[in-house]
Amino acid sequence: MPSVEGPAPGGTLPGRPVPSVEAAVASGFAVVDVEATGSSSRRHRVVEVGVVLLGPDLAPEGEFSTLVDPLGPVGPTHIHGIEPAHLSGAPHFAGIAGRLLALLRGRVLVGHNVGCDRAFLAAEYARIGIRLPAVPELCTMRMAAAYAAGDTYGLSLRACARALGLGGEVPHTALGDARTTAALFGHFVAETGTVGADSAAQALAERLSQAGQVRWPEAGGLPRTAEALWKRRSNVSAGQYVPNVRDGSA
Repeated sequence: MPSVEGPAPGGTLPGRPVPSVEAAVASGFAVVDVEATGSSSRRHRVVEVGVVLLGPDLAPEGEFSTLVDPLGPVGPTHIHGIEPAHLSGAPHFAGIAGRLLALLRGRVLVGHNVGCDRAFLAAEYARIGIRLPAVPELCTMRMAAAYAAGDTYGLSLRACARALGLGGEVPHTALGDARTTAALFGHFVAETGTVGADSAAQALAERLSQAGQVRWPEAGGLPRTAEALWKRRSNVSAGQYVPNVRDGSA
């Protein structure tokens, strides 16, 4: 079972502020994965968030991950490896909501079964009175089905990564799965370079343009909750995907 400990190498450094990304005008892709206390976004809560930021050219720009205190049971520990004791010092969702909005703002949302990840995030924001806007999305599970990447093993993230020889990240951790999804996304985009390159590039450009026009809630409209330090799992190393990003921040 994965081990999750308090602030440690690759975790949050107490008292160290998380760099703000709000000043920059973001453009590109936000590859997202969440771990949750169950399968229903209405009844269950987010217990971990991972985001890998990619530029319009898919160049890595940063990554974010944190455990999240769900204010209740942690759910299927046998799947995500998170136990109640691991959440000591972890922020509530309200404490990361503003910075997470800043990470997603202006970007196309990418995920493996992205609708599920978005539903959990939308539900968490709704609980604090914020409506998450509709944004352009790309789903690597659908892309895998289109490219028959999962024919041999299935269409789960692990199956698709195995079929394409990708992997090496810790499974069922939000950041590990976001990194794997980003690798899948890069593979499928590269595949379009041989067939239908012009139309595929145009489709990506259109989504990027649409993402830039989405009106996002202002951070000032969030509940007056102090921004919290992010707490990364100790078994997902910092900088594995983006070498210059440390301490769970982007």
